[in-house]
Amino acid sequence: MRPAHLLLAVLVAAVWGVNFTVIEIGLGHFPPLLFSALRFLVAALPAVFFVGRPKVAWRWIVAVGLVLGVAKFGLLFVGMDAGMPAGLSSLVLQIQAVFTAVVAAVVLGERPSRTRVVGMAVALGGIVVAAVDEGTTGPLGAFALVVAAAACWGVSNVLTRRAAPPDALNFMVWVSTVPVLPLLALSLLLEGPGRDHDALRALDWQGAGTVVYVAWVTTVFGFGAWGLLLRRHPASTVAPFSLLVPVFGMSSAALFLGEPVSGLRWCAAALLVGGVAITSLAPGRAARVHPVDVAPAEAAGARS
Repeated sequence: MRPAHLLLAVLVAAVWGVNFTVIEIGLGHFPPLLFSALRFLVAALPAVFFVGRPKVAWRWIVAVGLVLGVAKFGLLFVGMDAGMPAGLSSLVLQIQAVFTAVVAAVVLGERPSRTRVVGMAVALGGIVVAAVDEGTTGPLGAFALVVAAAACWGVSNVLTRRAAPPDALNFMVWVSTVPVLPLLALSLLLEGPGRDHDALRALDWQGAGTVVYVAWVTTVFGFGAWGLLLRRHPASTVAPFSLLVPVFGMSSAALFLGEPVSGLRWCAAALLVGGVAITSLAPGRAARVHPVDVAPAEAAGARS
């Protein structure tokens, strides 16, 4: 990989890691479901007019939009709003690699290799350690919501693989059009029109900046740059850079939000990142149906 592409891969990981800190700041300005809806609205417009027509069937765009956009990001934002720390959220979401492997085994008939099973066990051990740490310092309910978000992410990864979009940016922009109305409807129903109105009326530069960051920087730039790297280099070369996301996530949360990083959390980080690395990068056995190589880059593409 050329030095410029190496730096670009690290930059994307940093952008996606810092995103969790930006989300935490944004949740101080917006209710979580409204914030998520605004994120997808700004990501879709005006980009949808410049990326061209969808390059996959609409059923895949709608399916990924609902599972990834509504379920995964809705649960993540609500979980963080309920007290899940930004740095820990960036770490716990990495368990999506395990959920992806499990769903792929059930839906696609892919049999995980023994090495990949070991990696999944190590990553799950990291989740247990993180849960113990969070149980002594924060709400376990919020922790569970983020784990559920990771599960939804795993399902969306398999859907994305079945869709096989030739252009990651085009696909993500069109996917971003799907969650807007469902999330707005859920926000009005669960968060209330009064709370939404107050948040929009009190919008300031910091609040607007968080929406722009999570929409244009992490989604439009992040997906565009990651797609460029995947077109120029093998997925096995690009994918490991996604393991830097929780490093930047925990570091930025500690630096900008003052979140403490306990010894247990460092232990959880080591187990999770190590387990995800083994799970994502270990070769899998041939699938019985729809043989598709497990590409961790596909999972990483949805981090922002």
